[in-house]
Amino acid sequence: MTFNSIPFAVFLAVVLGLYWAMSHRWQNRLLLVASYFFYGTWDYRFLTLIFITTAIDFWAGRELMATDDETRRKRLLFVSMTANIGMLAVFKYFGFFVDSAIEFLNWFGLEPNPPLLEILLPIGISFYTFQSMSYTIDVYRRRMEASKDFFNFATFVAYFPHLVAGPIQVAKWLLPQIENPRTKPDREKIRSALFLILLGLFKKVAIGDAVASIADKAFASSGTAGSATLALGAVAFALQIYGDFAGYSDIARGTSRLFGIELTRNFEQPYLSRSITEFWRTWHISLSTWLHDYLYIPLGGNKSGPSRTYRNLMMTMLLGGLWHGASWTFVVWGGLHGLFLSIHRAAGGYVPRGQLPALRARDIPRIVGTFSLVCLLWVFFRSMTLTGALDYLGGLFSLRSGPVDPNDVLLLGISILFVVALDIAQRVSGEHAVVIHWPAVARGASYAILLAWIVMWSGGEAKPFIYFQF
Repeated sequence: MTFNSIPFAVFLAVVLGLYWAMSHRWQNRLLLVASYFFYGTWDYRFLTLIFITTAIDFWAGRELMATDDETRRKRLLFVSMTANIGMLAVFKYFGFFVDSAIEFLNWFGLEPNPPLLEILLPIGISFYTFQSMSYTIDVYRRRMEASKDFFNFATFVAYFPHLVAGPIQVAKWLLPQIENPRTKPDREKIRSALFLILLGLFKKVAIGDAVASIADKAFASSGTAGSATLALGAVAFALQIYGDFAGYSDIARGTSRLFGIELTRNFEQPYLSRSITEFWRTWHISLSTWLHDYLYIPLGGNKSGPSRTYRNLMMTMLLGGLWHGASWTFVVWGGLHGLFLSIHRAAGGYVPRGQLPALRARDIPRIVGTFSLVCLLWVFFRSMTLTGALDYLGGLFSLRSGPVDPNDVLLLGISILFVVALDIAQRVSGEHAVVIHWPAVARGASYAILLAWIVMWSGGEAKPFIYFQF
C-alpha cells in the first residue's frame, strides 16, 4: 500500500469516516489499528519490531520518571539506546559490516568464507527508531514527562501518515497531539490538507517520476555517455529525489491534517539555498534537526573551539550519511557534506538558525553555485558503488562529446520551471498550501494544471518512493 495508490485513498476514507465519529480515546485506538494494518500490508512479520521498540521505550520512559538515581537513569537510557541501535545494526547494517570486514581482510591476503545471511530490511525502520529514541532521550533529559498510556505511546511510534518515510517527529512535538483531544479541522484546514496531498502527488508523479528516466539512462551509461548527458542526469536525479521525498512529506502532512494532527515541515525550498549550510536548514529538516539536537549538540556542538566544531560536524554528517543506507557511497556523501559545511563555517559563512532571509536577484549566482555542488554530491548518493560514482564524475568533467536527447532537455527544463515557480511562490507567501487564499478562478486553474500533469505522467511504470529503502 503506497500513498499514490487507490487502495490507500479507500483506506483513508474509511478510517476518517470512523475516526471523527469517535471519542478521543477510541480515535487513538483506531489510529493504532490502522497504523499496524497499514504497515502490515507490506510485511506483517516486522510489526514485531515496532512492538518491541514501543514496549522497551515505554517501559524505559516510565522507569526514568520513577527514579532520581542518576546511575540507574543512565543504565535505563543505555538499555533503550542499545535496543534501538542494536535492531538498526542487525537489520540494516549487518551485511554492510560483514562485507566491509571481508574486504578489509582481503587486503591482507586473507579469504574468509562466512556463512551467508540474507536479512530483509524493514521499511521505515530508521524513521520510527529515531522517533522513539527522541522520546527516551527527552525523558532522560527531563524535557518531557513519560507517557502514562501504552496505547497512546504505541500510536505515537506507529502513526501511519509518516511511518515509512517521515518526516521524523520528535516526541515533544507529536506525542502531546496524540495524548490530547483534537479539534475537527475547519473548512480552510481541509482545503489546505487536500491541496498538500494534491501537491505531493504532483511532485512525486509529474516531477520525480517524470525525470527519473533521464537520471536512470545517464547513470546506466556513465562510462560512455557524453558530459552533457551526464550533467542532465545529475540535475534530473536532484529533481527526482526532491519531487519524490518532498512529495511524500506533503502527502503525509496533508493526510495527518485531516486527522487534526500537524506534522512538522520537512522541506523549505532547499534548491533556493545560497550556501550548503542553508541547504541543510531546508532539506530533510526533520533529520537535520534530529542530528543537531541529539547528536551534534551532545558531542559539544560549537562550544569547544573551531577544531572540535569541525570534528563534530564531520561526525554528525558521516553518521547522517550512514543513516541513509548501508553503503560507503552514503558515508562518503555525508562526509563530503560535512567537509563543505566545515569549509563554509571556516570561511565565516555561518548564520544562526532561524527564519530564512528574503530572496534577492543578486543571490542567483550563489543559488546556482550551491545547487551545482549539491547535484555533484548527489552522484555519490545515487551510485551503487564508489567506483561507479567516481566514473560518473570522471565522465562529467572529461568534457566527452556525445548525443543529447532534446526531449530530455525539454522535459528537464519544464520540470525546473515548475519547481522554481512553486518554490518561489511558497517562499514569498510563507505557506506551503500557497493557492488556498487565491481567488477562486486562479485556484481552480492551479488545481486543473496540477491534475492534468499528474494524469499525463501517471500512466508509466510505478516507482516506489526512494526513501522507503531507509
